[in-house]
Amino acid sequence: MTNTTTIATLDGSGDFHAYRAAPAGTPKAAIIVIQEIFGVNAGIRRKCDTLAEAGYLAIAPDLFWRLERGIELDPDIKPEFDRALELMGQFDQDKGVADIEATIRAARAELGDSSKVGVVGYCLGGRLAFMTAARTDVDASVGYYGVGIDGLLGEKHAIAHPVLLHVPEEDHFVDKAAQAAMHAGLDDHPKVTIYDYAGEDHGFATEFGERRSDAAAKLADERTAKFFAENLG
Repeated sequence: MTNTTTIATLDGSGDFHAYRAAPAGTPKAAIIVIQEIFGVNAGIRRKCDTLAEAGYLAIAPDLFWRLERGIELDPDIKPEFDRALELMGQFDQDKGVADIEATIRAARAELGDSSKVGVVGYCLGGRLAFMTAARTDVDASVGYYGVGIDGLLGEKHAIAHPVLLHVPEEDHFVDKAAQAAMHAGLDDHPKVTIYDYAGEDHGFATEFGERRSDAAAKLADERTAKFFAENLG
């Protein structure tokens, strides 16, 4: 079952919409799906639907709502890609993490305070997943091709629950030096696991479009499914 739900901000300043996909039976846990810079588009909704089919309550909050509600962009169309980059430049990431925390709390309120909640994010969402792991009590976090995580290593001490990061080695938004810094800063962290993907570029696990690399996407998604089964079960 899919629908749109409304979530109140933590500070009471407003509310925002989220795409919600629920399994047929009782959810075994909840997973918050964190958008790319392209909004809660068809690909992000498909991610939610797949998680619901696997037995999770999946919720994708509209994080760009303060800029414009209901953004849905196609990365394969250049004007829409350029618009996404513009939105990224205007986006307040700290408020975005607060909205993710509000979504986590809403999921716990629905499923019960003892229920577990994970997050999975892509691109911008991969970065926000790392920030969420450091700044909230989320139970498990997965980031696909998160950008700028090397600049967030000062927050790693606050990570208390498991984190999984998927890093394509040919990511044209995350250069080799940034990848090396991520490994240097996180390889010895007891809660963090990093998988590298040789020959893969940014966006390889997208559901639709030219960026998808099917074999690598399936491998990463299998690892993610195992990670959530182990940490949200």
